[in-house]
Amino acid sequence: MKVLLKGIAKVLRGGWKLLSFTRQLFFNLIFLALVGVIIFIFQQGSDEPVLPEKAALVLDLDGPIVEKRSYVNPFDQVVDSALGQVPVQENVLFDVVDTIRAAAKDENITGLILNLKGMPETNLTKLRYIAKAIEEFKQAGKPVYAVGDHYRQSQYYLASYADKVFLSPDGGVLLTGYGSYSLYYKSLLEKLDVTTHVFRVGTYKSFVEPYTRDNMSDAAREANTAWLNQMWQAYTQDVARNRQIDASVLTPDVPDLVEALKGVQGDFARLSQKMGLVDELVSRTQLRQQFIKEFGSDGDHGFNQISYYDYLPTVASPFGPSKNGIAVVVASGAIVDGQQGQGSIGGDTTAAQLREARLDDSIKAVILRVDSPGGSAFASEVIRNEVDALKLAGKPVVVSMSSLAASGGYWISSSASEIIAQPTTITGSIGIFGILATFEKGLENMGVYSDGVGTTPFAGIGITRGLPDDVAQVFQLGIENGYQRFISLVSENRHLSLEETDKIAQGRVWTGQDALKLGLVDRLGDFDDAIVSAAKLAKLDDYDLRWIDIPLSPLEQFMQEMTSEASAAIGQVVASQVPSVFQPALKQIATDISGLNQLNDPKGQYAFCLNCSSTGQ
Repeated sequence: MKVLLKGIAKVLRGGWKLLSFTRQLFFNLIFLALVGVIIFIFQQGSDEPVLPEKAALVLDLDGPIVEKRSYVNPFDQVVDSALGQVPVQENVLFDVVDTIRAAAKDENITGLILNLKGMPETNLTKLRYIAKAIEEFKQAGKPVYAVGDHYRQSQYYLASYADKVFLSPDGGVLLTGYGSYSLYYKSLLEKLDVTTHVFRVGTYKSFVEPYTRDNMSDAAREANTAWLNQMWQAYTQDVARNRQIDASVLTPDVPDLVEALKGVQGDFARLSQKMGLVDELVSRTQLRQQFIKEFGSDGDHGFNQISYYDYLPTVASPFGPSKNGIAVVVASGAIVDGQQGQGSIGGDTTAAQLREARLDDSIKAVILRVDSPGGSAFASEVIRNEVDALKLAGKPVVVSMSSLAASGGYWISSSASEIIAQPTTITGSIGIFGILATFEKGLENMGVYSDGVGTTPFAGIGITRGLPDDVAQVFQLGIENGYQRFISLVSENRHLSLEETDKIAQGRVWTGQDALKLGLVDRLGDFDDAIVSAAKLAKLDDYDLRWIDIPLSPLEQFMQEMTSEASAAIGQVVASQVPSVFQPALKQIATDISGLNQLNDPKGQYAFCLNCSSTGQ
């Protein structure tokens, strides 16, 4: 009886715990919903920012420059924070450009101050588009100043467009150049008894190299050196022209740099000024006084100014309403099969956006804005099919290539009515691969074996069994067929012979200026040129832009906002347990694992460029 009573009591305690947990979960959900409603009410009732009558616009970008905002899963946000990646706000490239252009025409904005200490390293192609807007601001007869305690490479690029560059007396300018470096896992995988099966076509298709080599191949080194040098030459020429100095000043030999530093007793700020990189060394107090004289006092020991983030909500679209629309579909991120949220390119998702533009009679043309290293070959073809459908419906499609449109990014672009790239766009990388890791050796070493029967040689193939040679040959033939499909599409749509296409394909990366010479793109230009071209092809004199996007649900918006601070706090606690010296390597490993997790092509065939986005900027 006593045992029975104890058993009943144990069951009752378990049931009570379950009931308590359920009740707590229910009330927590109610609480979160109430908080969400309160936040929504406050946001709806918040006043618009008050604009000073006369003020300088401070471009105080804090966070990365992106083609479109992404939804970050709250759990992923916590993991990223644990690896030292503090949650940051994203700045949409087109918002930044439109804001500077609006300020140039605004009589109440009397100048532009570039305060870019919160802007991380950014691809040169995006920087050039922002720089174009800064030049337009200067042409409006308004001054542009750059201020900084220290300038990193991307920050300094934009700063060089200023009329005057100010630097803290204890600061400096750090120009590291461009590079492409990866971690290589071949020896590690061998020690772990992991067998890596690789199937690929393309001499330069280097995505699989980290899993099959311990260093970069000669072919990958050759290709990467070529486009990296072109990128760096573009950077140094732009800066040298802006600062009216010789480009060689920006790339001194190390012995010459050491001697120059000795001449100023190791003072990097004085050396930066001596080299012509900055105009004045001033403290924050001195700078504030200069700006008070320039822009007037705000009555509180500061100068009349307005932050980019306060000015942005007041900026209206530069295009008025029209019965004719040019749709803009942004394809940014890795290409993944199926439905995907913001931050990656879902084959079905992007295809649906293009289809929406096709079925809307008021839309007369489409701009497909591509910023992608590629991904699933199947998903790429799903998207490209919709491009073809748009053209058959009489709606021209203009591809505007951003920082990169490589591999699958080029696949989805190949049949557009017109392809426009910038000289520093990374494109091409026309190749295809498949990869499969199996663990049969490691399992056998632990005394675990796989055995059984199947009705075909393919039954039971997976990570726990070795891959028979004849089955591997089947996979390789499928990859070769995918490659032929890829180059045939390029050959047909770019009006090149199959032999010519194969010669410039092979997985090799090209810059936009080289791609133009090779016939892979139609002309060089930026997003503005794509708008003009789309209107011209559709024979439109009057039009507006229609951004076709996937809006976040109210719950997604609420969860993203609510978890930002919490994930940062949790992440800092976890990150504090990891020495900072190891965090860069952990970030790279996490990035590599994340990249593998995105490989979900149903046929296991991928058109992806590994080195395109790892320029060490």
